[in-house]
Amino acid sequence: MALIGRHNRLRVVGEDHHGVYVHGDAYGNILVPRRYVTPEMRLGALIEVFVYLDSKDRPVATTETPLVEVGGFASLKVVAIDDGVGAFLDWGLAKDLLLPFREQGNAEVRVGRRVLVTVLADEISGRLVASARINRHLRSGRPPYESGEELKAFVYARTPLGFACVTEDGYAGLLYGSEAGAPPELGEPLRVHVSLVRPDNKLDLRRDASGYQRVAPLAEQILAALRASGGALPLDDSSPPEEIREHFGASKKAFKQALGALLREGKIVFTRPGVALSEARRI
Repeated sequence: MALIGRHNRLRVVGEDHHGVYVHGDAYGNILVPRRYVTPEMRLGALIEVFVYLDSKDRPVATTETPLVEVGGFASLKVVAIDDGVGAFLDWGLAKDLLLPFREQGNAEVRVGRRVLVTVLADEISGRLVASARINRHLRSGRPPYESGEELKAFVYARTPLGFACVTEDGYAGLLYGSEAGAPPELGEPLRVHVSLVRPDNKLDLRRDASGYQRVAPLAEQILAALRASGGALPLDDSSPPEEIREHFGASKKAFKQALGALLREGKIVFTRPGVALSEARRI
């Protein structure tokens, strides 16, 4: 079945002077306007199109690629404001995307400014609308990422620990202030790396890959040393830099980052002084 607000692979079933028609199941035949028709769109061919509603709320298909689909997140420019309904955003299609007043939340909405939004289908009309109420639309479940993976994310709030982010497909993450470099702006798109998928299914993020590549091997080195010494070490984040370098050949900063990663993963506990394998790791 054709999905409104998403790319679909649909079969060409007809053609007239308006364009070609693809079969949209419950939506009937959906028009691909003549200006988007290519020679490959022959009768019976499967083609990839994006389906949305036109100004008369009729399904229409296009070969244009929007900047975001339903369920996705993007920073879009405000191109107009209508005092009766809300703001209109440029999302890469001929018909602008509506950001209703009720979905603007605390966002600063002005013409020419970018707003971080997600796209959803209006429950009443089925029309596609934007929402800047980010927290309401974050995805649950384990994110499909691995440690070290690079991805695109957007900053949507500042927190005492750093910057709350959302990936372009809707998963929540935290970019710690110590990992952020120059403070990012709200709504700013970032290329980030996953340093950890936490047990609560949120992501710890960092701006550069090199930090993770340095910390991950050191964390494994610390775990190996703990196992070799019966599950405990006298070193922790308050140990002198010289002792840390003597035992692990690493700086105190890198050692603290590795301990922090192991602690967040539930693999160690601090014994003050020193660290030990968590009970779960001893079993």
